[in-house]
Amino acid sequence: MKEININEIKGVRIGHAQSMEGGTGCTAIICEKGAWAGVDVRGGGPATRETDLLKSENMVQQIHCVMLSGGSSYGLDACSGAMAYLEKKNIGFDVGVGVVPIVCGASLFDLIVGDSKCRPDKDMGYAACIASEQNNPAQGNVGAGTGATVGKFLGIERLMKSGLGIYAVQAGEIQCAAVVAVNALGDVLDIETGKRIAGILSEDKARIANTEEIMLSEISASRNVFSGNTTIGCIITNARLTKPQANKLASISHNGYARAIRPVHTSADGDSVFVMATGEVDAAPDSLGALATHVMAKAINSAVLNAEPAYGLKAACDF
Repeated sequence: MKEININEIKGVRIGHAQSMEGGTGCTAIICEKGAWAGVDVRGGGPATRETDLLKSENMVQQIHCVMLSGGSSYGLDACSGAMAYLEKKNIGFDVGVGVVPIVCGASLFDLIVGDSKCRPDKDMGYAACIASEQNNPAQGNVGAGTGATVGKFLGIERLMKSGLGIYAVQAGEIQCAAVVAVNALGDVLDIETGKRIAGILSEDKARIANTEEIMLSEISASRNVFSGNTTIGCIITNARLTKPQANKLASISHNGYARAIRPVHTSADGDSVFVMATGEVDAAPDSLGALATHVMAKAINSAVLNAEPAYGLKAACDF
């Protein structure tokens, strides 16, 4: 297994657009020829679009874009920009009188960071698609990770800046990558050492504390945590998958969330994983699941390690 650049996966392009002043953005993952796709939503507070059509029993088999965005539910409007971009190129599901681009999306809650009235919209989504033509996506405070934060159980005074992470590998002929915007209620752990590398700050903000310990210390109390957090990501692979296999792979990939985020899948998170498979080569499903879990966990680590201090918030590099 070797690490590769994500743009080595043929047929898939990634682009970001963001407002640094507004503290939000979006990330478009485009497959113009169509990708076999699946999704698994685990968190208790999701903001998603077109996830029902990915159920194994439903008609549509391939999608053309996954849009990850900030802005909470407002940010789902960025998907409209992807639809406009793809329709202009005559890419989509043929309905006889034209095409309908199949664009799935998920949004995270970042309204507390910058300007709460600045949200990803149709224009920003379109701009992310245009940026995908360069297919050289950055990491950190970009795209859907622009306003991402972690460690929010005790409120805005104790959280840290996070971002968007990318990690890609090749094993034999199989290529597998993860793109993820990390905006968790919990802390992020280095998957190699188990050390907390971002999360809730101590009271004096001199070190990273332990969200799980804090939660357990007041287990009988009722605390009003943020109503929306959410880690949203996408597994991209050149493997040949059926729609049910893509859905199962999305489910397995949540193990990457569990390896790197503590706690995860809380009622205040809308944690979601999409899968996009280009169908180039055969793969053993269980082996691919293990690989996808690994790349997702590494991408989560990359998201916080590439984040920079912003909006008055500390980042992992500060420690």
